[in-house]
Amino acid sequence: MTRSSSSRSRWFVAGDIDGLLGLALDNLVQILLILALCTGVLGFSGPLLHGTVLPAVGLSLLVGNGAYAWQAWSLSRREGRSDRTALPYGINTVSLFAFIFLVMLPVKLAAEAGGMASEAAARLAWEAGMVACLGSGLIEAGGAVVAGTLRRWLPRAALLATLSGIALGYISLGFLLRTYAHPAVGLGTLAVVLITYYSPVRLPVPGGLLAVLLGVALAWAEGLISLDPQRWQAALEMVGPKLPMLQWQGLWEGRSQLLPWLGVTIPMGLFNLLGSLQNLESAEAAGDRYPERPSLLINGLGTIVGAALGSCFPTTIYIGHPGWKAMGARVAYSWMNGVLMGAGCLLGLFGLVAQLVPIDAGMAIVLYIGIVITAQSVQAVPASHAPAVVLGLMPGLAGWGSLLLKAGLRAGGAGAAGAPFGPGLLTTLQQADVWAAGAFALEQGQIISAMLLAALLVFVIEGRLLAATACALTAAAASWVGLIHAWRFAGSDTVLDLGWGSGAPWAVGYGLMAVVLGLSSLWQRLKGDARA
Repeated sequence: MTRSSSSRSRWFVAGDIDGLLGLALDNLVQILLILALCTGVLGFSGPLLHGTVLPAVGLSLLVGNGAYAWQAWSLSRREGRSDRTALPYGINTVSLFAFIFLVMLPVKLAAEAGGMASEAAARLAWEAGMVACLGSGLIEAGGAVVAGTLRRWLPRAALLATLSGIALGYISLGFLLRTYAHPAVGLGTLAVVLITYYSPVRLPVPGGLLAVLLGVALAWAEGLISLDPQRWQAALEMVGPKLPMLQWQGLWEGRSQLLPWLGVTIPMGLFNLLGSLQNLESAEAAGDRYPERPSLLINGLGTIVGAALGSCFPTTIYIGHPGWKAMGARVAYSWMNGVLMGAGCLLGLFGLVAQLVPIDAGMAIVLYIGIVITAQSVQAVPASHAPAVVLGLMPGLAGWGSLLLKAGLRAGGAGAAGAPFGPGLLTTLQQADVWAAGAFALEQGQIISAMLLAALLVFVIEGRLLAATACALTAAAASWVGLIHAWRFAGSDTVLDLGWGSGAPWAVGYGLMAVVLGLSSLWQRLKGDARA
């Protein structure tokens, strides 16, 4: 590689403007999602959301982007290069949805079903989200030492399929429904996104920015934006410096939510860790080799900082480093993104932005993210492993379907005071050929069960039947103690039912799978064609 004088390693080049537009737009969409979901789904109050959560998110972005910019600049000077691009970094989209819908929303609904007031239930959900975020950050930071080993041990199809199940259900399908509910806005902006990312056409302005601007204009024309004076005034009242503070009390009070949600926290932490590792490989393929341990450690520390200050949303190294490098971005796009997003969060400005830029304007970008993640699960694995990917997708889709089913039941009056969910509901739905009991079972611990099922099938395809047997036995043990599948009714929701023997029916089922696989392995060895 041609070296240039270290004096050419600069903090800013013209290409950083294009890079900033792309990265800041990605982060803006995530923040708009946080605002919409935390308000509409979780019922967070303005002071909690704008005074605690978003300032913590902003500081985590500022710390992480600043650290990656410094890393790139330092390595550029050391190598005498001027073309090194900092690692792109921001809020993890899949974790955002997973923690809201698989951790915080169940906590809130269970608390309300137990008689807790809505505001207190929302605070409990926030505490659970903080604990989950902290756990994910600790896994990301601590796993920096063993990331390579984990990646060799876990089949890629199992990891990507599990992630794709969440992306396809909770992100892609959810926003596809919203797209067709508002087709003028949704399909118009989707066309721009598809042209930008999948066609050879090069638009005169960044496609993501064009999609959002078009979306805003169409949303105004469709009447989807309504500047309600009260909401505008409430957003104005949130404007002003917000100093993040350590949330030790909230983390301590949320400690009881650690064990029930390990089935979400641990897999998501591993996904973030291994996904970041894959993105480091992508950066190296584009010509920028970054050391694994410090790069992964920065990512983990960014999440930990956010969680300690009140954020519920892990950060990650973004996919697409070669794209930012190709557009000429170098170091400044990273630190400028941190400053821009950090300032917006710390000054309480995004409440006003959300009034002017509805999530409908950016939903095509979110839909695209889901498409990319799902497509990667097929493209980045051997063709023979495709059936394992399909099997790994199913628990996530079932979990999303369960969420919609229960929301529809609640909208129809079921689960209201005096009429909680109960066994009779299952009978009624079963008569309509809706096997809700199975959906509720797949919803609990869906990330772990998807990973185990996909890994099991990978090992079956490869003829490694003892490894497949081990997967079935692991699933049986997890079911027996209630980490996966075991569930119970709780007012207007279904929740994980932890306890010795609570998942006995599923443990028996997986045990029978293990017997079949084990006997097949024995037969394989007797026939003399066992494979490693």
